[in-house]
Amino acid sequence: MSKSVSRLKSMKKVADKIDHSSKLRTDIPAGMAAAGPPLGPMLGQRNINIAAFCKDFNERTANIKPGIPLPTRVKVNPDRSYQLVIHQPPSSFFLKQAAGVTRGAMEPIREICGKVTLKHIYEIAKIKSQDPPLEWKSLKEICTMLIATARTCGIEVVKELNAKDYEEFLQHRKTVVEEQKKLLQEKREAKMLRTA
Repeated sequence: MSKSVSRLKSMKKVADKIDHSSKLRTDIPAGMAAAGPPLGPMLGQRNINIAAFCKDFNERTANIKPGIPLPTRVKVNPDRSYQLVIHQPPSSFFLKQAAGVTRGAMEPIREICGKVTLKHIYEIAKIKSQDPPLEWKSLKEICTMLIATARTCGIEVVKELNAKDYEEFLQHRKTVVEEQKKLLQEKREAKMLRTA
C-alpha cells in the first residue's frame, strides 16, 4: 500500500499543471487599443494590466496603418503576465480592399459587390501564409480558402479585369448600395413605430 502511495506522490510531482485559462481572441484596430469598452472589460476579467497591454499593443502595431482590424490572441500566465500574438488582418478585409468596396453584399450569392483577379488572390494568400494557423498550409489551399471567402462576401473572382468597365460597375454598385441603405432605414423606422 505504501509503495503505491509513494508512486502516486512522485507522479503528481512529475505531471505538469494543467492550464484551464482560455485564450482571449478578439479583433483590435491597429494602433487604437484603448482601456475603454469593449477591450478594457475583457482584459480586466483576466487580471491583465490594461494600460500596459494597450501601450504594448500600440507600440507593436505602430508601423501598421491605424484602424486596420488585427485578430489578436492573448494567453494569460498565472503570474498575470501575458503572451500577445498578433495575426495578419482578416482575409475579408484584404478582399474588400482589393475589390475597392467598403462593405460586402447583402445577398452574397445573388448579388456581386466587387471583383478581384486571381493575381489579387495569390498576393493575399502570400500575406496570409505568414499567419500561425495557416503557416503549414500550401498556397493552393490558402487560395481555395480565399476564393470561398470572396464568394461569401459577394466578391467575384475573375481572370482579367478591365479598369474602365470595373469603374462603371462600381458607379452602378454605389447607387444599388444607396437604395439598400434606404430600405434598411425604412425597415428600422417601421420597427420603431411598431414597438412604440
